[in-house]
Amino acid sequence: MGSFWRICASERLKMSKSYIWLLVILSPAIAILPGALSIRDGEEVTWGLLLSVMSVVHGLLFLPVLSGIFAALICRYEHQDGGWKLLLSLPVTRMKVYLSKYVMIIALLGVVQLLFLVCLLGMGWIRDAAAPVPWSILLFSVFGGWIACLPLAALQLAVSQGWSSFGAPLALNVSLTIPNILIANSATYGPYYPWVQPSLAMTPNGQDGFGAFNLPLDSLMIVVLGSLIVFLVAGLFFFWRKAV
Repeated sequence: MGSFWRICASERLKMSKSYIWLLVILSPAIAILPGALSIRDGEEVTWGLLLSVMSVVHGLLFLPVLSGIFAALICRYEHQDGGWKLLLSLPVTRMKVYLSKYVMIIALLGVVQLLFLVCLLGMGWIRDAAAPVPWSILLFSVFGGWIACLPLAALQLAVSQGWSSFGAPLALNVSLTIPNILIANSATYGPYYPWVQPSLAMTPNGQDGFGAFNLPLDSLMIVVLGSLIVFLVAGLFFFWRKAV
């Protein structure tokens, strides 16, 4: 187990030399704009309203795209100058190498969500949102959005480790994220389309919590966890058979 965390530390060190932290703060910072501009002066500001308007762009577009960017960046070093061959020649198992990269991706997405929560709380304080702060709803939104990103991170890691091109997996991810604008409004396809799940999980639906198209959060999580298992196992299988 110690070797696994050493690999994770190595991945963190590699990422610290890049501009990845600028990407981490990008989406939460942009989410401030809808919160500041979409609510008219004189209109009552509630935490639910702020959460709805700020999570639309953040969860619908930026979170799915960031999952692909993080995966591509984490695999970028190994695609250069025979990096995979060098890494896999070390006395560590392929499973530990693969899972360490996955842990790094979801950790970065977790930081993104925490920063989004900070920006949401800050905007609520600036706009004098009605007290008290509904911590359970806000934390459910942030945590649910992060959980919904897990299968995307697994899928993007599988694609990124297989393609040496940095732009190809990123272009694929963006092309599959853009339809979210239409699919998010579809009761037929929305609940099952992986790229729209972060937005659905973060959006409050009525007074009882979260969900989309009257689907409860636990139904969404079943879809999310099911796709996570499929994508993660498939990625591990192809990585295990990867020729270096």
